[in-house]
Parts: sequence; C-alpha cells; structure tokens
Amino acid sequence: MRLIPFALLMLCGAVQAAPEAVSLEQAGVLYEQHCQSCHGTNRLGGAGPALLPESLSRIKPDEARAVIQNGRPASQMAAFGDRLDSAQIDALVSYLYQPAATPPTWSDADIRGSHRILTDVDTLPNTPQHSADPLNLFVVVEAGNHHVRILDGDRFEELANFQSHFALHGGPKFSPDGRFVYFASRDGWISVYDLHNLTMIAEVRAGLNTRNLAVSNDGRWVLVGNYLPGNLVLLDARDLSLVKHIPTLGADGTQSRVSAVYTAPPRDSFVVALKDVKEAWEISYAGKPDFQPRRIEAADFLDDFSFTPDYRYLLATSRKALGGQVIDLDTGKAVTDIPLPGMPHLGSGIYWKRGGNWVFATPNVSKGLISVLDLQSWKLIKEIPTEGPGFFMRSHLNSPYAWTDVFFGPNNDAVHLIDKQTLEVAHTLRPMPGKNAAHVEFTNDGRYALLSVWDTDGALIVYDAKTLEEIKRIPMNKPSGKYNVGNKIEYAEGTSH
Repeated sequence: MRLIPFALLMLCGAVQAAPEAVSLEQAGVLYEQHCQSCHGTNRLGGAGPALLPESLSRIKPDEARAVIQNGRPASQMAAFGDRLDSAQIDALVSYLYQPAATPPTWSDADIRGSHRILTDVDTLPNTPQHSADPLNLFVVVEAGNHHVRILDGDRFEELANFQSHFALHGGPKFSPDGRFVYFASRDGWISVYDLHNLTMIAEVRAGLNTRNLAVSNDGRWVLVGNYLPGNLVLLDARDLSLVKHIPTLGADGTQSRVSAVYTAPPRDSFVVALKDVKEAWEISYAGKPDFQPRRIEAADFLDDFSFTPDYRYLLATSRKALGGQVIDLDTGKAVTDIPLPGMPHLGSGIYWKRGGNWVFATPNVSKGLISVLDLQSWKLIKEIPTEGPGFFMRSHLNSPYAWTDVFFGPNNDAVHLIDKQTLEVAHTLRPMPGKNAAHVEFTNDGRYALLSVWDTDGALIVYDAKTLEEIKRIPMNKPSGKYNVGNKIEYAEGTSH
C-alpha cells in the first residue's frame, strides 16, 4: 500500500475544509435567517441592539466576529459558531459594517411607538427606600456585560444591579434633586431610573444613533442629541414622553449631526454643538420656552466642549485651530483659538483654582501630555508630560491632585496624580499592571477616589484620596465609568458636566 505523506494529507484536508467565499448579498440572507428576529428589519434593532455602522463604531470587526462565533455571556446573544462557518461569519461582519441600502429613518411616530412606562412613578414613595446617603450613591456602568450597578458610596456595597440597553454612551445625567438618573445608549434608547426606589420608570427610543443627553436644571426637560437621524429630541423628564423634535439645520439649510449637548444651569439653557455646520446653539428653557435655538456662528466645526466655571465661555475642540476654540455665549462671538498639539479632549477637561486664578487642564488623545490653560488670558501655562495619550481627568475641591489616565498606548495601566499647584506629576499608580486603568470619580466629600480597570476581569478600586491606600477592590467586567450623585447635581469642581 502506498503511503501518502502526512503533511500532504493535512494539506489536502485543509483544502477540502476551506469554506467557500460568501458575497454580501448572501450575507444579507444570513442576516435575515439568523439575526433579523432579534436585531430587526434593516438592522434597526429589536430585542437586540441596532447593527448599523454608526452603532458599531466603537466595536472592532474582530470583536463583532468573536461575538457572532461565541455569543455573549449573560445575554440573549447566542453563539453561531456551530451553525455558520468562518467565511459566513466574515461575510456577515462585513455586511453589518456596510451602510444600509435604504437610509434608515426614525419619525415622531416611531419615537412614540417605542415609548414604554414600566412603573407608575405616582405610586412610589418620594423618599429613599434604602439606608444609603442619596447624595453619595454611585451609578456604575459595567460595559463588559451591559449592566448598571448602584453602590452605596459610604460602605461601597451594592444596592442594585440591572441590565442596561446595549452600549450606554456618555455619562448618565441626573434630576436636580438626585432622585432620577437618565441613561442614553448608542442605539438611541433613553431610560429613566428611580434611585429612591431602585426601579426603572420609563424608556423610549429617541433615535437610531445617539450622541448624549442633557437634563434641564429645573428638572422638566431632557434633550437628546442624535447622529442618526441628525436632530435633537425633546422629552418630558417625568416619563420620557415626546415633546417635539428639533431639526438640526444650519443657517444655510445644511443637515447636521449633533456633537454634544449639555445644560448650562446659570443660564437656564441647553448648549448644543453641531458637527457638520459651523454653529453652536443655545436653547433656553426658562419660563414658557419655545425651544427655538439661538444660533452662534463658530469659526470651525465643533466636537465636544467644556464650560468655564461661570458658564459664560465654551472651550470647544476645533480641528482647524489645531486645539480649541473659545466662544463667548453672552456675545455669541468666537473669542480666540487655543493652539494645542495633538488632539485635546476638551470635553474631559477640568478646572480648579491655582494661586487664586482659575486654570483649565485637558488630556490629549494623541499625545502624552496634559495642557494647562489660564482661563483669564487663554494662554498655555504648561504642558505636563505623561506616559501616553489620555482620555479622562478628574479631581475634587478637597483633593490636591488631578487624576488622569494614560488610556491609549502600551502604558495604559498607569494613572498619574498631578499636583494642582505645582503642576508636576506627584504620584503614578498601577492598580492592575498590564490592564487599562481609567476614569476616576470621588465620593461627595472627596475622601475616597474610585478608579476603573477596563478589563473583562477588571475591577472598581477604592482609594483613600489622601493617603492613596487601597480600601477595597470590587471585581467587575469593564466598569467604564462611575458617577457620584452629589458631585453631578452640584456640578462639582473637578467632575465632568
């Protein structure tokens, strides 16, 4: 008997086993057979999230491939590796990242049709039904398994743990009294949760791809900024019922997406940055508002932004200026450009007083440095070198340090503590070597700092903010952010707004 060399036999087997290429058209059929029942016709979402390029922008194709192959633990997403071969999965991933053949729409009727009241808030007690300090609760977004945890900020014990919509985006926002917290998911779902009674109240799908939301400081309104469709959606804060949608058209009629929307409490207004036209909008909600935007001409397209402490000026990311653009909300004029290297993340910048004067510091997502600006002269005071590009900065009135991560690059396990007066790196922590450490939030009194380790086998780590002693380590699956109720509703110095 003639023997076939083993290597040749293996090669023949590999050739025979190689799956045939699958076209995008065939991948569309696979979607209809295996995905549509959960993820909806035209990939707009259903029981599962929307699967459009816009809603998948932060998920790499390899990650999507792994989810299709292996499923997602603690969710309804099943594994398809036993039904689809590698070529079919590859084609399906390519299909999901292709724009829809018919541009998707989301009308007022669609918004109203998605609205659900889950609990009648009028039947609930209006005082906390738990023993924790309501102003020292933490809302923790556990991105790895799409859950939210509510922690007692005094004992660091869990009060509630519930499933969220897919890929919560941006920090949750709170009602002025801290009772209600509002969430926005990347695929447009807005939810309101009662922190007094630890129960979900209502939800609505305000768009197909959402940037973020803001809550008015009188507690009456929620304004949602959307990428798809490009518009603003105004909701009643009590039950998330639709009030109106506001088309985001530039003065010349150009349709625009929304870069960011925040509330400016002293001004009784929302401030909106538009992504595709050179405009910022201020929308007043004082008295009996008509929600007509006041247009402010910008010198460039705007991304995210921060306010100065008095809410008079915007510090907005401006690519044309290679840094930031300062806009005076009182006069409606662009004041100056702030040339900064790389790509500063001004939306995560923070301010504090140094020598009696306000300064503003911003991380940089493309360079390893922190830029510190004088808020009177708009001049650059100092560039503080770090071990790599960063994403978040946080501090507290009672903390001598500004905490900043090194989110991008090989040193992303490091967190720098910058002395707010000397502007030098005073300490560098590596809470879990080799794992990405990011996003700090303080307890309401500033005594403790909570830091996230963004890993499947990650953790929320509690530090004594003065001694830097580790107090507690709570295992979690990618705890992407945690938000203290008191700091948020007080718009505290050192936290994001």
